[in-house]
Amino acid sequence: MTDAAGRQGAAKPSGAAAIEVEGLSKRYGEFEAVRDLSFSIGAGEVVGFLGPNGAGKTTTMRMLTGFIPPSDGRIRIAGADIFSEGLVARRAIGYLPETPPLYPEMTPASYIDFVARLKDVPRSRRKDSVERALSRCGLLDVSRREIRQLSKGYRQRVGLAQAIVHEPKVLVLDEPTVGLDPIQIREIRALIGELATSGGQTILLSTHILAEVEAICQRAILLHHGHKVLDQPISEMVSGGASLEEVFARVMSREVGEEVEAAAGGAAGTVGSGGAE
Repeated sequence: MTDAAGRQGAAKPSGAAAIEVEGLSKRYGEFEAVRDLSFSIGAGEVVGFLGPNGAGKTTTMRMLTGFIPPSDGRIRIAGADIFSEGLVARRAIGYLPETPPLYPEMTPASYIDFVARLKDVPRSRRKDSVERALSRCGLLDVSRREIRQLSKGYRQRVGLAQAIVHEPKVLVLDEPTVGLDPIQIREIRALIGELATSGGQTILLSTHILAEVEAICQRAILLHHGHKVLDQPISEMVSGGASLEEVFARVMSREVGEEVEAAAGGAAGTVGSGGAE
């Protein structure tokens, strides 16, 4: 399915929230990596998660998937709280971290079967689930080769297969094309687009490649210094003729300018207070 701009995306979202984030914060001592972050993503929606290095994207994704607890706030995945209903919520999530958790001595078939067991895929349908994940990710021809023998592009496919083998309602993908060559990037991008259109899953995609977001996503959320600075459908962002890159640069310039003004105002206030004493 494509929109008027030629973007590939999922079917129209149903309106039910697949991901709900309310007042999410994460502090490490005095450093606040994520600050009062709130957003909601509907079932079947494909959303780009953007921001410069250090914006808090990976920290947020690790909280969404239950790997680290938030300092404040609430996360619900497919209606289940990620911590108080952790088992239910985690079964609804497929997660591809930036570096996929692979065992190089295993084959794709044995590894995906191993993950299916970990994800409690019922024995009665485990074989079919593994076969379907391998097929959807284009791995059938290499399913009996050791993962160490595969190219990085194929290893990334194995990472995607482990994320979808239990047929989750939500996919969280962190930099899925990082380190790949142009051909591999196109292949993985097409695969993610196919997952969105045929699987009906909600996808949250973190990437630095804006063309990837324009090609796959319906909406983008932009973070800066741990807080949300933009959350808008991509069609609206580029409706005035600007590219997504130009929109990104304009918003980031505005945020940096406001921070500089705030810092200058604070310094001036300090100097003024000192002079009054």
